Amino acid sequence: MVFQRMTYFVAVVEEHNFLRAAERCQISQSAISQQIKALESKLGVALLRRVGRSFEVTEAGQYFYTQSKAILQSVDQLGQETARIASQSHSPLRVGYLQTFGSRELLQAIAAFSQRFPQVDLSISQGTHEQLYSQLTSGRIDLAFNDQRRALSGHFVNKYLTSSQLVALLPKRALPQAHEAVSIADLADLPCILVASEDQRQDEIDYYRDALGLGSRYLFAESSEEAELLVAANKGYLLLDERSQGQVSKQAGRALALTGGERKLARNYYAFWLQGNSGYYIEAFAQILKEQFAPDSSIETKSRSKAGNE
Repeated sequence: MVFQRMTYFVAVVEEHNFLRAAERCQISQSAISQQIKALESKLGVALLRRVGRSFEVTEAGQYFYTQSKAILQSVDQLGQETARIASQSHSPLRVGYLQTFGSRELLQAIAAFSQRFPQVDLSISQGTHEQLYSQLTSGRIDLAFNDQRRALSGHFVNKYLTSSQLVALLPKRALPQAHEAVSIADLADLPCILVASEDQRQDEIDYYRDALGLGSRYLFAESSEEAELLVAANKGYLLLDERSQGQVSKQAGRALALTGGERKLARNYYAFWLQGNSGYYIEAFAQILKEQFAPDSSIETKSRSKAGNE
């Protein structure tokens, strides 16, 4: 009954006329008038202020209208999504993940999701940060497991997953063995090795130079293995984070925590999807993925979850 009265009230406010609102709701004018009075009595406040043969919406009424409108829209979306899920025996879900990230948590999430939702046709692809961003904005994937490089904005739903300390993989003789950390200033004269194809190189340079402040010269490798060989040959250093550090050989060099002055540098990872593309399976996969990072998830804040990656 409450939802029905909310519907009647929204119609009255939007039509600003009891007769038109009644016709819209397919009930009589006297019935809709009685329902609005019953609603006001239930709430104990006046939602409308009668002015002659017309009315004005009170401040409380305006608040109730705004909230009712949002609730009714949410209920409609709930019904539509429920019907959509019921009508599809095999629903597609396309997930893209950052190719340089350690895959343990992702593998666990995929296994858990597939076991819980065997009817979902789950497809997985990998890419660089820019490739995933492009695929997400163009609708080629539904969800991206990616690092944060852009300022967060409201065009995307973001689910914070984890933060990982940046480390520099250095040639073993680049610095004295006593060093336990290295600063950006320490690396100024040593080339930075980036793993990127030719068409991605400028994007990578822009990120490391503008976001991290690395003024080093840059060398490029087509694969992580080639980058490790360059480090071992004393050609430069490779930037990693603690979660991907285990994927490289300890024989290649020494991994030292990277700092910007006195501040340790870290990389944040999120599950991203477009605001208008939220759905049950997208949100379920994002939640399952987040659960794989449970020790880290306690530091998520409301401001992060409301922002977007643009």
